[in-house]
Amino acid sequence: QVQLVESGGGLVQAGGSLRLSCAVAGRMGTSSPVGWFRQAPGKEREFVSGVNWRGDIAEYHDSVRGRFTIFRDDAKNTVYLQMNSLEPEDTAVYTCAARISRFPPVEAIPGRYDYWGQGTQVTISS
Repeated sequence: QVQLVESGGGLVQAGGSLRLSCAVAGRMGTSSPVGWFRQAPGKEREFVSGVNWRGDIAEYHDSVRGRFTIFRDDAKNTVYLQMNSLEPEDTAVYTCAARISRFPPVEAIPGRYDYWGQGTQVTISS
């Protein structure tokens, strides 16, 4: 059993920054592969970024590459998503997810994940 809780969302102006946190609790702690997803009103959930179980492999959606950074701190059982140069198009509910399998190192398909958090709202004004 794995539980995930997101925090750090809020309202910021375009060009600003936010750092989202995903606290992971359970038998595996943060040794599970973790992904960040987002869903805007009227749109499908989409992959944002993911990190493998040991924290040395990361992938990003083309729309956020160079602006967002994912990293993990296993001592704190937390995976972070640092978001810089935010744009109105980044407005969405951001949710973290974990999966049991370590293969592939990073998974971009939502249905392949086993556990999900409740999400945190990110709103970017222009």
